[in-house]
Amino acid sequence: MELYLIRHTSVDVPAGYSYGQTDVPLRDSFETEAETVKKGLQLISADKVYTSPLSRCVRLASYCGFEDAWKDDRIKELNFGSWEMKSWDEVSSHPHSEGWFKDWVHVPTPGGESFTDQYNRVAAFLDEVRKSNNNTVFVFAHGGVLACAQVYAGIYDMNEAFKHLPSYGEIIKLILP
Repeated sequence: MELYLIRHTSVDVPAGYSYGQTDVPLRDSFETEAETVKKGLQLISADKVYTSPLSRCVRLASYCGFEDAWKDDRIKELNFGSWEMKSWDEVSSHPHSEGWFKDWVHVPTPGGESFTDQYNRVAAFLDEVRKSNNNTVFVFAHGGVLACAQVYAGIYDMNEAFKHLPSYGEIIKLILP
């Protein structure tokens, strides 16, 4: 199976903020960025298209011609819980932050999840996708989801995943058995 992972375009959020599952707006450059993604996909025929239900992914999928993409909650970004829309400076003063920064793979954010939690839901989604009879699948999602998928495919170790976050609008092709 060919799996094309597509990260949403750039968001209109100040740098240094954790926005995770918050439904944030996109930058004014959306159409320019989205056109590049659309051109990158135009010669590929997908058997199935999925998208995170968050508007930044749905909007890109729709722009690329996939208005009817299947929405799946399992491919939402990491849930930062009470840290959503807080600056990393503000988060670093939280009593729970030291433990999370030392072991974000296993320690969940307050009211949110750990990277392992996110990985487990993304892996469940990918297990289901692999069992389908689809040869080519598009997934419009988030940087964390694309990182999880690359861990799932054996490209990166969990502890290294966020050192290799894809750029906004990047398309990653994976071959899954």
